Amino acid sequence: MPTYRYEAKDASGKVTAGVLSAASIQAASQQLRARGEYILSLAPADEGGRKNQLLNFQICFGPSARDVQNFTSQLAVMIRAGISIRAAIEGIAEQVENPKFKKMLQQMKKDVESGKQFSDALLRYPKVFSPLYINMVKASELSGGFSKMLDRIAAYLSQQIETMSMVRGAMIYPGIIGTMAVGTTIFLLTFVLPRFMVIFKGKEAALPAPTKLLLALSNFMVNYWYVLLAGTIAAIWGFILMLRTDWGRLWWDKTKLTVPLFKKLFRALYISRSLHTMGQLINAGVPMLDTLAITSEISGNTLYRRMWRAVYSAVKQGKKISMPLQKSPLLPRSVVQMIAA
Repeated sequence: MPTYRYEAKDASGKVTAGVLSAASIQAASQQLRARGEYILSLAPADEGGRKNQLLNFQICFGPSARDVQNFTSQLAVMIRAGISIRAAIEGIAEQVENPKFKKMLQQMKKDVESGKQFSDALLRYPKVFSPLYINMVKASELSGGFSKMLDRIAAYLSQQIETMSMVRGAMIYPGIIGTMAVGTTIFLLTFVLPRFMVIFKGKEAALPAPTKLLLALSNFMVNYWYVLLAGTIAAIWGFILMLRTDWGRLWWDKTKLTVPLFKKLFRALYISRSLHTMGQLINAGVPMLDTLAITSEISGNTLYRRMWRAVYSAVKQGKKISMPLQKSPLLPRSVVQMIAA
């Protein structure tokens, strides 16, 4: 049976701590309440002990999307069990292995203790908690149903993780084929073709132009490989720097929507992400203008971001959502018609 570590306060105000066994965290909460104790913290006991210190290098990064999804799911369960949000965050923080995420949760607990709303505590970490996450939490704080909203956020995050996993999986096969093609070409030019140069020695003038070009390229790669390596590294670094510029990002986002092999995949990704985000925010009670603003930022593509910003401006002027969408080629006509209906 699972064990849970708790900290509770009795009627006299005395704080006690210990470990108890229960079928679930809800059952553990009921046991403590049956004793007349107020729960300060309740979390699964760490049966694994401390992590292997040799793996510490793996925890120097910030929290992943899966970390945030797990945190949200655990928080929903603990809130539903009647545990205060401060105690729930503290209990989860004790179990988190990522040191950066642990510090974030500890700071969030302090913010909540100081009287801040949970959504205000999340605002400290905009790179970890998206605008959608924060606004859905804020909407639940105003309307109630906090644990249900956390469940919906966790489900949304889980779907986004699965979607990105499918996209990466779909790109693995083309990536492997491309890598093998480049590797085979390099092998032929640097190991196989040089062996034939002895045969062609003294007969260069009689060789056709394509053969001369291949021999020259092979000779360059064998004798000046370091120049080629430096050029490749410089090209990759230049590409990364280009993507950090507005025009470079725009070019790359356009390219992803025009390359035949990937355009359908990316198009479906951006559309599903945008519409699912809108649906979640509208169901959470977030105002339409805020919903459109958040959707534009979460879309993940400059062209789709511009499209949703145009919709935002149109709605702000009192127009219908479907009007600017009808002029955009980024959404299928069937989707625009359903939105208009």
